[in-house]
Amino acid sequence: MIVEVVSGSRDKYEYNVKLETFVLDRIIPSSVVFPVEYGFVPQTWFDDEDPLDIMALSYEPLEVGCLVRVRVIGALIIEDEKGEDPKILSVLVDDARFNGYRDINDIHPHKLREIQEFFETYKRLEPHKWIKFKEWSNAKGAMEIVEYAMKKFEEVKGNIVLKT
Repeated sequence: MIVEVVSGSRDKYEYNVKLETFVLDRIIPSSVVFPVEYGFVPQTWFDDEDPLDIMALSYEPLEVGCLVRVRVIGALIIEDEKGEDPKILSVLVDDARFNGYRDINDIHPHKLREIQEFFETYKRLEPHKWIKFKEWSNAKGAMEIVEYAMKKFEEVKGNIVLKT
């Protein structure tokens, strides 16, 4: 996972290929902050014409731009103005406090509700943007999404037009 947004922040960064750095894309115009580390899975491509989105549970904010090893444990399936937009949920491999986390059922239901609530509300003040919650998927379903996005990346990587 490459971190684009740290937990506790409203600052949304995206990687700019031409500048070879992370650029502030926007500041979320609402009172909510990201409840998790947020970023993308390298060498993936999803139907929304972007790398696959991923969240990681962490006890402390990480750094924008860092590469972290994660274990996939589930996925938040949502739809937005561009279509289906799954958010993979993961935990940090290199944090022993997450050793027992293997599936979505290992996460306290309240934490899942916090994450869901964030994604259902964070775009409300942005014109023409919306989110609709569909479901939570288990680790197996989430890995199927990751594998799909990895395969799609291999199929289209020569034709990908990245946003700048």
